Amino acid sequence: MTYTAIVMYPNEADIKFDESYYIKTHMPLAESIWKSHGLIGWRVNKFPTALNGSPSQYLIMATLEWESQESLQAAMQSPGTAKVCDRWSRVDFSMHVINEPMRSDFNSRGLKHVGISMRNFDVHTHVYPPSYMAMLRARKTVPYIHDPASGEPRLIILSSDDDPSVPIDERGRPVDTSYSDITVKLTFMQQHGIDCSVISLANPWLDFLDPVEAQRWAERINNDLEETCAKINNSTDRDDFLPLEGRSTLFAFATLPLSAPSTDIIAGEIRRLKTLPHIRGVIMGTSGLGKGLDDEQLGPVWAALEETQFLLFLHPHYGLPDEAFGGAAVTKRYGHVLPLALGFPLETTIAVTRMLLSRVFDNFPRLQILLAHSGGTLPFLAGRIESCILHERKFMENGGDLPGPQRSIWEVLTTNIFLDAVVYGTAGLKAAVAAGGGTDRLMFGTDHPFFPPLNEGEKDWISVTTNYKAIERTFEGGKEAIAAVLGGNAARILKLE
Repeated sequence: MTYTAIVMYPNEADIKFDESYYIKTHMPLAESIWKSHGLIGWRVNKFPTALNGSPSQYLIMATLEWESQESLQAAMQSPGTAKVCDRWSRVDFSMHVINEPMRSDFNSRGLKHVGISMRNFDVHTHVYPPSYMAMLRARKTVPYIHDPASGEPRLIILSSDDDPSVPIDERGRPVDTSYSDITVKLTFMQQHGIDCSVISLANPWLDFLDPVEAQRWAERINNDLEETCAKINNSTDRDDFLPLEGRSTLFAFATLPLSAPSTDIIAGEIRRLKTLPHIRGVIMGTSGLGKGLDDEQLGPVWAALEETQFLLFLHPHYGLPDEAFGGAAVTKRYGHVLPLALGFPLETTIAVTRMLLSRVFDNFPRLQILLAHSGGTLPFLAGRIESCILHERKFMENGGDLPGPQRSIWEVLTTNIFLDAVVYGTAGLKAAVAAGGGTDRLMFGTDHPFFPPLNEGEKDWISVTTNYKAIERTFEGGKEAIAAVLGGNAARILKLE
């Protein structure tokens, strides 16, 4: 059971007072008392914030990990707590929704409010490890990274990005340090109240590699991810970030050598990953081995994922042909809006539907999949997909010669599929909850470092705050539901607690 006290300060002087008086003096004393009541560990984050539109506010987040809610309440009521840290003895710990105001003696010193929250876990957040960046820099064909004489590196990720009519220094998209520097991601996490992230290699992963190179690069990059998580989680820097004892801050979804010459190599890497303590699953695109996810050759891969009970994070990359949007000229005219807003969600929906139609979920009933972007359009179209299956004459059940799926899409949605909450609106979240049969299969994500602020100096990411607001509005005061989506579900599903 984890609680976070969020305290907002009107000026830097007050935050320095609390830092020296309460954090460095009283909290260590309180810790010695609370450990006998079930305290596991604690940490403090401090940073400026622009919440409520005021850049002059400062924030401290004190996070405490307890064996149970009962042990927390008992500790707060103990006589020792009132003696060494009286503020905590008067906190109402039944309130645990982010930014929910509560009365306390902080008001007497001009402090804005205190709130209680569960921990926040981000399951959709990407990195390009330094080894991956170096590999892309060494390439001259898509995908590759070009370093202009001035300015940020450019990632040319799609064939359409490598337009000869565009100067090479302007092709693709800029990739600043947020893509590859893990300390930048940690700063982002602290700024947005994220306690734990499950990082994953961003697309295009390793799909493009020559078969002879795939295994070597997969092992190298996955080892890099494991080492990064271990380094951060074992940090003892008690000045800027006080880690909970035994608490990890980063986990990872590994990448797969899908272009390897044999699926035995891919399955072998999945089994090897099980020996790496911070790996919680794998990320994969919709191409699979190159023919889509209904490819029978993927059987050993699905079997290895079932065997290890690794979660498969399915993420789009290839989108739809330009013709689906009216041609290349139309796509180019509107930038990335059509491919990202429509192409990616439909790509995901098509891929999962092909898995369903080819009986993947019948043959591998324990396969567990996390779908990016709240499942694309799958939650909304599930009923239509199911109806079309029931009416399709090609399937044996309807007199045809093709074995059709035996399990309904609704059963698969409630037993095999999880959804992230990266959908930016209440309508999409409500559809995701309805499709999954409740809130227990939905997990918060940010899609960092994509969709950054467009204005220089802007710190809050609208893409992130929009997701937070959508969750709060969707569940309107439902404390348990909000806590589950923001962190409880990820902790349970990915065994992060």
